[in-house]
Amino acid sequence: MRILISGASRGIGRALAKTLALDGHQVLGLARNEEGLQTLQNEIINLFPKARFSYLKIDLEAIDQKVIGKALQELGGLDILVNNAGLLIKKPFAQLKADDWQRSFAVNVWSVVELIQIAFPFLEASSSAHIVNIGSMGGYPGTQKYPDLITYAASKAALANLSETLSQTFLPNQIAVNCLALGAVQTEMLAEAFPDYQAEVSPEGIADYIAHFCVHGQKVYNGKVLPVSRSNP
Repeated sequence: MRILISGASRGIGRALAKTLALDGHQVLGLARNEEGLQTLQNEIINLFPKARFSYLKIDLEAIDQKVIGKALQELGGLDILVNNAGLLIKKPFAQLKADDWQRSFAVNVWSVVELIQIAFPFLEASSSAHIVNIGSMGGYPGTQKYPDLITYAASKAALANLSETLSQTFLPNQIAVNCLALGAVQTEMLAEAFPDYQAEVSPEGIADYIAHFCVHGQKVYNGKVLPVSRSNP
């Protein structure tokens, strides 16, 4: 499978890119942190010299569509798009500025739209196309919410709705779209949100689950927002 993953330099995205590349898939990772991407590439090659992992330094708040499009052409197409990158802003509601809302939705929603638009013609040509959006239990209806994470929760709720809507939009194109609403995973982002909290799940542990879902989930699911959580947060 040919797979594009955003937010691949750290946390869940990093663990997922490593898992999929070591499983023999062609993986293209996107992130702003080029040093993190280079370190990841070195780790993967050291473990599996024949691994096919490449990367692009990309700022999701200023996506260069031509650069990504060219990289997908060089990849030979695309089967799976994983929109994993996310931005978390922790502030009380009264302290939030317009820029906080704009940046949250720019990364957590609009960049997803842009990447899907770029990837669409490549996915349309695939026989097993799957878009996997990485959401959050914070954006899942009926769960406990945390006031200082309001822009994150609101943008992830929008991502869940976007996933459901696009799944119907892309039915004629045979592109499946699903959203995984993740609970707490022990990442840098979780530490920013809840400094003293220790999650039961590691990035490597959740990466195994997501990797299998990316490759096989479209055979069973489409248009689903699936809670994947052992705890709250």
